[in-house]
Amino acid sequence: MRTATRLLSRSAASSMVVAAALALVGIQAAAGQTASAATKQAPSVVTCTAANTKLTVTEVSRPINHLLLKATNTGAKPCYAYSAPYLRAGADAQAPLPWARETTPQAVVMLKPGQSAYAGVLTYSPDGAGGGAEKTLGVILTDKKGGATGKEKTLKLPNGGVFFNSAATVTYWQDNAADALSW
Repeated sequence: MRTATRLLSRSAASSMVVAAALALVGIQAAAGQTASAATKQAPSVVTCTAANTKLTVTEVSRPINHLLLKATNTGAKPCYAYSAPYLRAGADAQAPLPWARETTPQAVVMLKPGQSAYAGVLTYSPDGAGGGAEKTLGVILTDKKGGATGKEKTLKLPNGGVFFNSAATVTYWQDNAADALSW
């Protein structure tokens, strides 16, 4: 009797293990189907450009000698704000402001429709040379490879003009204003 009971218990245990394994495989297969279906339905992400992004520039009270550049996704799809913007301080600027390499974020900033990315602009420093008051800021957004995404968008600078000198730099795009202004 004991031998028959042990044999029956082992058979039942083996059957339960097989049933559990089959159930697990079924769950994994269903999860795989759900993930692939979700991937097909997810909206594609595009590059942020002047056509799908609203750009604004504001002067901030702290830190001094800084501006805050804001890019808001106005499109219907999420967009990537790659690297940093190319900025031209004034209509006569010969080269874009350098990017502050130490502000490179961990990942590319992705903006869902209505969300914003921020870049801090250091306009001058006592260590800089020369300079003058500029009335406009030319902005060109970048693509994945660091190239221009299109035409320059010209923004009017606050207070009728802002002083820039050779120390002027711009941060990489950040997902919040505090990080863009903390360098």
